[in-house]
Amino acid sequence: MSARSTRFVAVTGLSGAGRRTAAHVLEDLGWYVVDNLPPTLLPDLLQTVREAGFDKLAVVLDVRTRSEFDEIPRAFEQLNSMGIWPQILFLEASDQVIVRRQEHVRRPHPLQGDGPLLDGVAREREMLAALRAAADMVIDTSNLNVHQLSSRVAHAFNTSDDRELRLTLMSFGFKNGVPIDADYVLDVRFLPNPHWVPELRPQTGLSKPVSGYVLGHDAAQEWLGHVQAMLTTVMPGYEREGKRLATVAIGCTGGKHRSTSMAEELAERLRRTGLGVHVVHRDLGLE
Repeated sequence: MSARSTRFVAVTGLSGAGRRTAAHVLEDLGWYVVDNLPPTLLPDLLQTVREAGFDKLAVVLDVRTRSEFDEIPRAFEQLNSMGIWPQILFLEASDQVIVRRQEHVRRPHPLQGDGPLLDGVAREREMLAALRAAADMVIDTSNLNVHQLSSRVAHAFNTSDDRELRLTLMSFGFKNGVPIDADYVLDVRFLPNPHWVPELRPQTGLSKPVSGYVLGHDAAQEWLGHVQAMLTTVMPGYEREGKRLATVAIGCTGGKHRSTSMAEELAERLRRTGLGVHVVHRDLGLE
């Protein structure tokens, strides 16, 4: 098996952000997954995995390796010399969410020591800053449940062709915060809000009555046409430049009606052009 045929994904990010969930998803997709490996062992592991006939390797890299953590850049350089260009999947969440999750599992943070938990989280963010900046995909899991995170990871890495661009459309509500992991943030609050139509208020943008109301406006159709044209222009360029994962966030006030309908319609239009599209409705159910 040639080095070029071997895919390598480094799963990293904050403690409590979902690294283990992501690793389990990759394992279910047929990836050979190793957790908490010292970075200096990466080249030897890759060679062993290739000789064993595996063509997809995922390794969880995080601050638990302590003193070896700083060796990651050098290990990646060695992989490059072997013809392997790692993809980096970075998982993060807000401090509030990380604290809640850490307290729930009742395990000390790896960098907490004898100090406050937030101090450990801050040190971890600082140590991971370079990896985050180099990441191919950043997922903020603050508002995602296990199933939503699993779905996003599966969409990004379930293809055998690592050259294929994978696009995620995410609906959200501005009142719940702008997704920090989006490549584009688009605002559809210019459209009439179904919230003010009594019979539509309890429904979501996934229902035909709400979707019909939102998409029935000329402005919605014009907006969809412009955004589709923009994305079909930039996506091939992303592929040429080696970008494999992209997220477009579409927001309305609460993420229940307009953004949901528009994300679903845009996804259908893009799929008809042959583009692989995954839809996530981040804030449905939060109202």
